[in-house]
Amino acid sequence: MQRLHRVILFGLLGLFAAFFLLPFYVMLVTSLKDMEEIRNGSLLSLPGMLRLDSWAKAWGSACTGMSCGGLQPYFVNSLMMIVPAVAVSTVLGALNGYIFTKWKFRGSELLFALMLFGVFMPLQVVLLPMSQVLGWVGLSDSIWGLVCVHVLMGLASTTLFFRNYYLSLPDELIKAAMLDGAGFFRIFWRIVLPLSTPILVVTVIWQFTNIWNDFLFGVVFSGADSKPITVGLNNLANTSSSVKEYNVDMAAALIAALPTLAVYVLAGKYFVRGLTAGAVKG
Repeated sequence: MQRLHRVILFGLLGLFAAFFLLPFYVMLVTSLKDMEEIRNGSLLSLPGMLRLDSWAKAWGSACTGMSCGGLQPYFVNSLMMIVPAVAVSTVLGALNGYIFTKWKFRGSELLFALMLFGVFMPLQVVLLPMSQVLGWVGLSDSIWGLVCVHVLMGLASTTLFFRNYYLSLPDELIKAAMLDGAGFFRIFWRIVLPLSTPILVVTVIWQFTNIWNDFLFGVVFSGADSKPITVGLNNLANTSSSVKEYNVDMAAALIAALPTLAVYVLAGKYFVRGLTAGAVKG
């Protein structure tokens, strides 16, 4: 009976997984067909011959509005934006969590509670004040302006992650290091940060996914030469032509999704472990 239950359970899980992956399968097989095969076949049929022409066009020559350079420049813009944004927001979140748990001061709990508003605040609320500030400091319509926006908007989440995780670290470690003469930053770099691998992985994956998939800030705060991949994908899909090339659109969508897919495939199990490591604290 137990074996039958196990077979039924795994059968249902397999069915749900197949249903969940069906859109991805349709996108993949469509991107490998030519337009004649798409028109004469069905969505679920396999390509008669593997063709990568649509991928090459989506990357290097598809029109995205008035430009016909494909997704390549947008992809590069996203890479230039996401590396410093993820690194800075993660380091600042770790420092904040370290301070709020191991170096508390008068009003720290209130300050942390105020920071939590950033987790629940609608993104549309900050568009106007953020655009004004970026204009004042000369960073509007630039990649570095987008970096600043994503660092600030991600700081509340990264602080929450690290603060909850650091609550599980014993205070005796910090006190012992202080008795040995270690200061604030030395304790952080030599003791706290090496113990933070699980939550570091969680934060990096979380920030990477949110920033890479962001469209709202990308379309509002970017200029002609600093648009991220999501804006480029939208422009490509909405560019009108005599013939709608669904294979190119699907290939472009997969190109835009590949980095986040790779991150979750390579580090997905560490993401779950890191979340559970700090889930019962705070």
